Amino acid sequence: MAKKCGHLTLHFSFFTFLYSFFFVTLRGNLCEPVQTASPYSINVGGELLWLDTPIVMGILNATPDSFYQHHEGAEAIRMRTRQMLDEGAAILDVGACSTRPGYTPPDKKEEMRRLREALSIVRKEAPEAIVSVDTFRADVARMCVGEFGVQMVNDISGGDLDKEMFKTIAELHVPYVLTESSPFNGIEVVLRNLGSKVEALHEMGVCDIILDPGFGFGKTLEQNYLLMQNLEVLHELELPLLVGVSHKSMIYKLLGTTPDEALNGTTVLHTIALQKGAHILRAHEVKEAIECIAITQKVMGIRD
Repeated sequence: MAKKCGHLTLHFSFFTFLYSFFFVTLRGNLCEPVQTASPYSINVGGELLWLDTPIVMGILNATPDSFYQHHEGAEAIRMRTRQMLDEGAAILDVGACSTRPGYTPPDKKEEMRRLREALSIVRKEAPEAIVSVDTFRADVARMCVGEFGVQMVNDISGGDLDKEMFKTIAELHVPYVLTESSPFNGIEVVLRNLGSKVEALHEMGVCDIILDPGFGFGKTLEQNYLLMQNLEVLHELELPLLVGVSHKSMIYKLLGTTPDEALNGTTVLHTIALQKGAHILRAHEVKEAIECIAITQKVMGIRD
């Protein structure tokens, strides 16, 4: 089937899926750069953000209980905002609801309170910045877009935790990060799940979709690495690809360390993801991610 939506066209069929899956499985060369249908672009507030060169989405956790790095108080949020932009972040991803394993998230009212505080500071410090809100709640997304002009919604549940999310995104006309967070049952299931949701979003008129395979969500350590090994299969959906592995447990549990010691592992996985065609790195350390992109792009750009 083919669904045209703005500047994107979705091609998703059983036969093209089989071709992509077996081609990637048999090729098995980790270091061979993946050729994708780039350049992609996303419409951000009426301006096109081009992804011909990978970009960094910097993380701002306005919550007291994130698994790694949190920023509370006006000055900490202001300094974090300025630091990320100065280091080259193209997007600021602001969240106020920890989604670490085993944690009970705050209620909607508290999430909104935290976001109002954080976003008011971010907008004052950087009124022209591209800001994404990290939330799985449709009402929270609507509040952030309506009150603070947030230009993107990053939903770690892929619409599963709030059935109003897809409808809300269609009404807000903002780019949407669609995450695959269901239990891992193979790369072919990830592709099928994301493909069906992309089709549903396109039918509702949502054109600017970014795929996030959901590292760390509903996946064991081994499954996370299987997903990374087969990441390029997701290019079959012909949409920009975001990778969020920064300081996650797939790094520090493998190495027997802690989240604070996971920067080196993060950079290694960023490099692999870029070789497999990632367009956006969601990262805590923006400077290091920018440098990783520059070096990887240099190597991948060299031709014999």
